Amino acid sequence: MAESAIRYDELVQDALRGVVRAVLERVARDGLPGDHHFYIAFRSGAPGVVIPPHLKKRYPDEMTIVLQHRFWDLEVDEERFSVGLSFGGKAETLRIPFAAITGFVDPSVQFALQFAGRTAAPSEAPQGAAGGEAPETPREAPAKGKSPPPDAAPGGAEVVTLDRFRKKT
Repeated sequence: MAESAIRYDELVQDALRGVVRAVLERVARDGLPGDHHFYIAFRSGAPGVVIPPHLKKRYPDEMTIVLQHRFWDLEVDEERFSVGLSFGGKAETLRIPFAAITGFVDPSVQFALQFAGRTAAPSEAPQGAAGGEAPETPREAPAKGKSPPPDAAPGGAEVVTLDRFRKKT
């Protein structure tokens, strides 16, 4: 294929990231409908990513978060989203630019998007929940737009890989 001055590949990637943005905007406004939940993988070292230092150290290349039972304060703008999650019993806020996202999966409807620019091969990605620990028991999410309740510590975020959703080649 001839080299194009029009970067169609980048335009398609940006359009698909727009799908993720639209979905997250809807969830921020209305909450998660039905059984929908999301696995969102992102380059943890990408420009504009803000995550706690202990997570950056543990996942220096790529990290996957799950938006399902325990998240709060989901805010979405044109360039990024932020969300509150609990890691190891501690409430944290993550800020993730859409340009840093490498994968988006909604397993409830078998929908998946994978973006160019992965920094880690599937075999290098972290395995299991939070580095192999058993995931903590999910608790009810606080009402939309609310901060975590004072007893948020027992709920935990799950860090997983998207490998189980990728097609085998």
